[in-house]
Amino acid sequence: MAHDAKPRPATARRSPPLSGNARVPGDKSISHRSFMFGGLASGETRITGLLEGEDVMRTGAAMKAMGAHIEKKGDEWIIRGTGNGALLQPEGPLDFGNAGTGSRLTMGLVGTYDMETTFIGDASLSGRPMGRVLDPLRQMGVQVLSAAAGDRMPITLRGPKHAAPITYRVPMASAQVKSAVLLAGLNTPGITTVIEPVMTRDHTEKMLQGFGANLTVETDERGVRHIFIEGQGKLTGQTIAVPGDPSSAAFALVAALIVPGSDIVIENVLMNPTRTGLLLTLQEMGGRIDILNPRNEGGEDVADLRVRHSELKGVSVPPQRAPSMIDEYPVLAVAASFAEGETLMQGLEELRVKESDRLSAVAEGLKLNGVDCTEGHSTLAVRGVPGGKGLGGQAKDDMVQTHLDHRIAMSFLVMGLAAEKPVTIDDAAMIATSFPEFMGLMKGLGAGIE
Repeated sequence: MAHDAKPRPATARRSPPLSGNARVPGDKSISHRSFMFGGLASGETRITGLLEGEDVMRTGAAMKAMGAHIEKKGDEWIIRGTGNGALLQPEGPLDFGNAGTGSRLTMGLVGTYDMETTFIGDASLSGRPMGRVLDPLRQMGVQVLSAAAGDRMPITLRGPKHAAPITYRVPMASAQVKSAVLLAGLNTPGITTVIEPVMTRDHTEKMLQGFGANLTVETDERGVRHIFIEGQGKLTGQTIAVPGDPSSAAFALVAALIVPGSDIVIENVLMNPTRTGLLLTLQEMGGRIDILNPRNEGGEDVADLRVRHSELKGVSVPPQRAPSMIDEYPVLAVAASFAEGETLMQGLEELRVKESDRLSAVAEGLKLNGVDCTEGHSTLAVRGVPGGKGLGGQAKDDMVQTHLDHRIAMSFLVMGLAAEKPVTIDDAAMIATSFPEFMGLMKGLGAGIE
């Protein structure tokens, strides 16, 4: 999507029962890292199941700009990497569009190289704080030559002649910050240590070990993780099958739970325990979700999910669950809108620095569509209406403001499938950043979206 693309409103209407089988696109986190680590490793990396959304393609383009050779043959992506320590200075700025993961991880990856790199993005990404990544990089010797106010894009980094390894305690639960420091450590002599008090998604650690990095993890008696990576080692190309993205599966999953009579199967979903918070929460709410054919593929747990319409009940979601479902709160709020009683979500401060202030955007969208909810600094309480009676757009021009945020857009389209009145969003164009197949997949299950 071009940075100045015209908005494309979309409307979802009360839907007949959803049925059939669906396969969601590859996991976004693993797809970003596949391009990055494949582009950095020596030899050839082959990837199937890659998410071909705009965000991931931006990461691929950045790796190409720094010397990696990336091409698609049939269903497979083939990468010939530069070798660890051998990235080249890009000729122009790296444009990450809307990709927060791609930009933050790449800042870590290239920051410790003795070269200059400029990062730019769209209006949404340019509003997101990058200081959380730049602070540890500065400690390693990286200079921030220029940045917009508040350490925001456009940002130009200058790496040191020789980076210094650090021990860094991650101040917030953020897989992006943890990963950026570990990737900076790849090109830094000695041992870089990341201390993680609250465990977040661990794809970086698992995949780097798979590519041959000397990376070890120790967990102390209080559950605090210490991750050690030895710099300047060799990474070797791998074969990767990317499992289905649980954050994308969430939309079909919630839709089937709230649309009466629905019975669907979502195939090949990643079941990594750092990513299954939504599943656990929906099951606690009474969601009928059966885990079928659990298996291990490429070092990750994968399963198929059978989901049937359910009478949901409100629950209290503890703050410590937030890291395992941080991207799924908008669609959980939609599920809670159809549940009996109150659902209280806690520990949501991280939502305020996503593609939008996601917490406010969700609360505004819920209220616009007749849902009784209360927004706190880091909490959201939703009081649901079983059956969706009275929910939906109150007037012809009531459109949910998506704030260029793909997850807000998809969540409220799901709401419209079970609400009494239609739900309209102001723009569906940015859905392509993470889930270009969303409309086709949902319509294939019978959803009334136009």
